[in-house]
Amino acid sequence: KTPGIIHETCNFHYLCTIHSEKAKYNIVPLFLSDDLNERMYGDLQGLNKQETREQFGQEQVQIWRRSYTVRPPHGESLEMTAKRSIPYFQKKILPELKKGKNVFVSAHGNSLRSIMKVLDNLSDDEVVHLELATGEPIIYDYKNGSFIKQA
Repeated sequence: KTPGIIHETCNFHYLCTIHSEKAKYNIVPLFLSDDLNERMYGDLQGLNKQETREQFGQEQVQIWRRSYTVRPPHGESLEMTAKRSIPYFQKKILPELKKGKNVFVSAHGNSLRSIMKVLDNLSDDEVVHLELATGEPIIYDYKNGSFIKQA
């Protein structure tokens, strides 16, 4: 099968739709959404971590990076990231799981962290300590309305 990219924010709906039934059968849909983008670090975006620590202090930088509610100047907190990633999960991903489909989600660490907060029923304090390794899959089974993380 061939990957077919479906831009969910496409302004040209006709161009973003697969029209042929044969093509639909041979395509694995890949959905792209801004809702799963990494959190915006605002004024810290693109800065070297060490220089940022030297300018603002290790403690402040750690608070900005790992607090659930505190956001960097002109940036997003993890809570703000959750307000876009969790509704996307509930509206687009969960219905596919309820149909019995397998869904592969590839997203940025903070977007995934915010979704995992819900799936694993983590507190605000617990989620900020959740470490996700780049490229390492995390697998959940969805059964009877519950999510079970594979070890």
